[in-house]
This record gives sequence, structure tokens and C-alpha cells, in this order.
Amino acid sequence: MKRARRRFLQLAFGAAALPAVARAAKAQSYPARPVRVIVPFAPGGPTDVFARLMAQKLSEQVGAQFYVENIGGAGGNVGAGRASHAAPDGYTMLVNGANFVVNPALYHQVPYDPIKDFDPVTLAVTAAVILTVHPSLPARTVKEMVDLVKANPGRYNYASPGTGTPPHLVGELFRLSLGLDLVHVPFNGGGLAIGSAVAGHTPISFGSMAPAIPLVKDGKLHALAVSTKARSQALPDTPTMTEAGYPEIAGESWFAVVVPAGTPKDIVALLHREIVKAMALPDMKERLATLGYEVVGSTPEECAAQFKTDTARWGKVIQAAGIKAE
Repeated sequence: MKRARRRFLQLAFGAAALPAVARAAKAQSYPARPVRVIVPFAPGGPTDVFARLMAQKLSEQVGAQFYVENIGGAGGNVGAGRASHAAPDGYTMLVNGANFVVNPALYHQVPYDPIKDFDPVTLAVTAAVILTVHPSLPARTVKEMVDLVKANPGRYNYASPGTGTPPHLVGELFRLSLGLDLVHVPFNGGGLAIGSAVAGHTPISFGSMAPAIPLVKDGKLHALAVSTKARSQALPDTPTMTEAGYPEIAGESWFAVVVPAGTPKDIVALLHREIVKAMALPDMKERLATLGYEVVGSTPEECAAQFKTDTARWGKVIQAAGIKAE
């Protein structure tokens, strides 16, 4: 009788352990085929550049191909929507920026829910928004620029990489917080926006770090401040907005990696581990630093918290400024 009972317990516990064993075996065999990394923008932009750097390192580390597929359109909505409908098996990843959580407030309708349709893997890197001015503008500090704009209402405008981008939202936070009569001029990308500032067409720019860094170093633009808590490694002499006397002006660009909701936790953990490992490589950190990015490598939980924080923060700015992408 005891032998039969012992045999029953062995079978019962063995059966209960089978799902866990199966999951472990699945994780050990992952990835068994190429992994698609969706970038919801055209090739050559900052999101694409980062995704390709990451995919290359993951391919080398994991021993399977991670390849980028560009699916642009509607400010990133098309690609994100496509990723949200992919099988949650670890073979589709999405690399996206802050527009991922901002777009639902900007557009009348988006084909995805950033919280319900995706599981976060990591917030990989962040970058400051940089406030620059054309050398002809008689302002060498943020306060001098604010005083200049207040003394000349409606005269000055500022460039951004596009409606709803982090630089635009930081610019609107700046305008609203200080009650400035400052006109926003959106461009289709960071390079075009900063080019307009260099040409003097839009003498003020809230822009992306990557295209601004070489122009600031060459003296073609003056950097007044960055929007992050700490100074940028790429431009260490540029003060933060807090140091400039405007602590309420804060915000940043970032790139996060997410997967379709329901992707196995062990696969999410594997991807997180390998991405953080890749971000920590000296050559990767150096390359990212030259582009103005600071490595973060947050946990999935920290990434999810960032999503919620930015959704609430920028949703208020969008509403107050009456911004619409359509």
C-alpha cells in the first residue's frame, strides 16, 4: 500500500513538474531561428541606428541572427501596431522611442495599447533634449534667452524634430511653464530641425543630441542647456536645466525594447540579460556616447514604471498645449 502511495506521489509531482521542465527546455533552445527586430521608422534615423547596433551585438552573443525590419508610417504607429499582433514567442521584438507611449494622446486612434499589448524588456538608453541657439542670437544662458523672448513676444520661433517628439514636448513644457510667446516649427527629423537652426531660419532649437553634438563642438550652435538631471558625457560643459535655474524643465528621449504581451517570462529574462550585457561592452558604450546616449539597461519593471510616468507627464503637456498629430 505504501509503495503504491509513493508511486502515486512520484507520478503526481512528476506531472506537475512537466510544464516547468518544458518551459526550461524551450528557453534553452531559444532562439532556434532568426529574431525579427521591428523599427517603426525609416532606415538611418536614431531608432534604426540604435536597433542595428543592438541587433548586431545580440547576434554575436546569442549565436542566432537578430535582424532589423523597418516598418515606418504614422509617427511609429504602423510598426508598433504590426508588432502588437505578432506571436508572443520571442521571435518578434520592437525597438521604439518615447513616441511609443505619447502617440495614444497625440492621435485620435492608434492600432496598439502600449501597456496591454506589450511586455517591457528594458529601457536601454536615454538621451537629453538639448536647447541650442544660433550664434547670432544675443543669449548665452537660458535666462538671457527667456528674457529676450519675453521682451520680443511673437518674434522668435523654435525648431523641433517633429510634432510629439520628446524635444517638441520639452519645448512646449518650457513655453507653457514660463508663459513665453514662442512659435513651434516642426521638422521631419532631428537633422532637418538642427539644420534650420544652423541656417538661422529658426534661431532656437529644442533638439536631439546626436545631430547637435558636432555642430556645437564646431561652434555653429551654442548649447544653453540639456534637459536631463545630469550633464551629458558628450557635452560635459553644457549645464542642465536645473543648473540653469529651471528645474521644472525636464524630459528625455529614450529607446526601449518590448515584446508582444504574453511572451514567456524566461525568454524576456534572457533578452533582458543579453541586451544589458551588450550595452555594457566598452565599444558599445563608446559608440552610444558619441551619439549622445547614456546606457540604462533597466529591469522590465523599471521600464514599465517609466512608461506610466511619461504617459501621465506628457499627456498633461499635450492637453495643455492642444497638440494634435492629425
